Amino acid sequence: MNVLIAEDQPLLRKSLATIIGSAPDVHVVGEAANGQEAVSLARELHPDVILMDIRMPGLNGIEATAAISADQSLAAVKILVLTMFDMDEYVEAALRVGAHGFLLKDSTPEVLLDGIRRVKAGEHTYSPAVLGRMEASFLGRAGNAIHNSRVTALLTKREIEVLALIAEGYSNAEIMTQLFISMATVKTHIGNLLAKIGARDRSQLVIYAYENGVVCRD
Repeated sequence: MNVLIAEDQPLLRKSLATIIGSAPDVHVVGEAANGQEAVSLARELHPDVILMDIRMPGLNGIEATAAISADQSLAAVKILVLTMFDMDEYVEAALRVGAHGFLLKDSTPEVLLDGIRRVKAGEHTYSPAVLGRMEASFLGRAGNAIHNSRVTALLTKREIEVLALIAEGYSNAEIMTQLFISMATVKTHIGNLLAKIGARDRSQLVIYAYENGVVCRD
């Protein structure tokens, strides 16, 4: 698996490269010091995953993620945001432009490598603090709307359960175990969710879930 690191701090960039390079199945193929370099190297190298910082000079991480997500030739590239900041606007903005996960820079090497593997597999990963921020942010706008008539009219009970788990960062395998269903059934439900909601990918499913209160706590 090939990874591109986009981080403006040289010492941290090298530290990330060392951590990632310690895994036999993950290889660092490039390093970018700003968002523009990240976009250029993504087009040149076509990595499987990009570790994307947010606050970088020139083109920031959100803008770089949007540019990469809009490039059809880079459709297979997954973006994992890695930053010191778990602020609401960063999390939501990153998801809206196509990020596949959001981890904080104080994550352990194990969490970081697991996150890289998850997003490569088409799944999502979030730091617990990030999930808490997302819930708090959307709760203020959506309210406790798990029984929102729009959602319940559109989706089956099982689809809502699957959607809630996706929004909480569960992998397909974890959803399978949690709901006692087969992997094929999990994938069928996800396909149905994408079609019914009109979502492009899991990122848009996550946004829909939070906007409509599917993961709100009582």
